[in-house]
Amino acid sequence: MDKRLMAILVCPANKTPLHYDEAKQELISLSAGLAYPIRDAIPILLVNEARQLSLEEAETYRKHTQASA
Repeated sequence: MDKRLMAILVCPANKTPLHYDEAKQELISLSAGLAYPIRDAIPILLVNEARQLSLEEAETYRKHTQASA
């Protein structure tokens, strides 16, 4: 995902930053607990298309994000 694009994309549910999961091709909103799909290199930033993160997934992403900061 282009770093310039990531700098301007926010979660449509609460306007917080998103985190890119390259392996799953998703944009993650930790504060909303949602994962937005990326299809054919296009982020699908629709709340009704996002999947709910499990508690375990959210915790894993939080730890990874804190370690990267």
